[in-house]
Amino acid sequence: MTQAPTHIGAAAPAEAHSSLFRQPPAVWAVAFASMVTFMGIGLVGPILPTISKAMNATPTQTSFLFTSYLVVTAVVMFFTSWLSSRIGTRNTMLIGLAVIAAAAVGCALAVNIDGIIAFRALWGLGNAMFLSTALASIIAASGGTAGQAIILYEAALGLGLAVGPLVGGLLGEISWIVPFWGTATLVAIGFVAIIALVRGAGKSQEKSHVSAPFKALGIRSILVLSIVAFFYNSSFFVTLAYVPYPLGMSAVGIGLVMTGFGIGLALTSIVIAPRLTHRFSATRVLAATLVVFAATHFAASQLTGNAPWLVVCVVLLGFEIGAANTVLTEAVMEVSDLPRAVASSAYSGVRFFGGAIGAPVGTGLAVFGAGIPFIFAAVTALVGALLLAVFRRTLTRADHPVHETPEFEAEAITRGE
Repeated sequence: MTQAPTHIGAAAPAEAHSSLFRQPPAVWAVAFASMVTFMGIGLVGPILPTISKAMNATPTQTSFLFTSYLVVTAVVMFFTSWLSSRIGTRNTMLIGLAVIAAAAVGCALAVNIDGIIAFRALWGLGNAMFLSTALASIIAASGGTAGQAIILYEAALGLGLAVGPLVGGLLGEISWIVPFWGTATLVAIGFVAIIALVRGAGKSQEKSHVSAPFKALGIRSILVLSIVAFFYNSSFFVTLAYVPYPLGMSAVGIGLVMTGFGIGLALTSIVIAPRLTHRFSATRVLAATLVVFAATHFAASQLTGNAPWLVVCVVLLGFEIGAANTVLTEAVMEVSDLPRAVASSAYSGVRFFGGAIGAPVGTGLAVFGAGIPFIFAAVTALVGALLLAVFRRTLTRADHPVHETPEFEAEAITRGE
């Protein structure tokens, strides 16, 4: 069974376990900080063309604002379970938020594109420290099941990706610098909320070894899901890094489109994905989602000269990403008996590398035609779906999650999950 961290936040009454939204204050504090952190991903999208113009940078150069961020995030993710098991999830989250705030200020003060890329790399360090421990903290303090906690976490992701582009677009109309100052301010608020509402160190009962996430990839089921996530994230970040250019809109216009994208992501995470996995197996839902995801990207590749229909495709991609994110996260937590923090570190490290490669490669392919990046995204999504089909027997346990059994629920409650 999983080894849970010690309890964080006030204990929730047993009757609250049936409600997704009846959660202790600690859960909402971490969820808010998670939303703000995810805002940092979508914040950059609407202002990419503005930054490109202001810094005399090419679209491929601006895509490195995602790449530097994601490469550092991926590398650090492999070591966060080791760190948090020693200093506690609360302290790890707080350090991560402090680094993010400092990086946002650094981006605002940068004088060239290389400076922004460097501070986005620092941002990736803080992002890894916070996000790798945020999910474990929400699960530990949750008033419901682990599945409900994951849904809340994915909803925070969706809302962050929805609000981030809107904030980036609105503030970007003033100056490309202002969104970074706004993010630093919101992250500071999240920092204070965690200090005030999250109690206890959240240290694991058992210290994680530095090599644990790498050994986790030796488990075939985790390795397969991690590789699937690698290809899926390559598609995902083509959308974030490249879409602002073919849309050809103002910062506010791009922000509104990406807000629709994020709302769709949040809605699917909270409402649609749980219903799908309740009715169908997780691997079947994930494979079908990736096929539809690929089809939508292919449609977008044919519609780059038609802004209204391209907007429709982008919003649909948000709905599809919401399903894929939620199902992948739950599946990787269930396919082994590893501690959740270790499984998350291994899986997240690999998947973020996918985004780091996908963003510049996909954007760079635009020199061969405006629709080619979307075709690249469609192909990588199909590779992920193919892997699920080939290794479906390896992933059987993901289709029968242990947390749905009374025995798991009883042990989870006892351990403070």
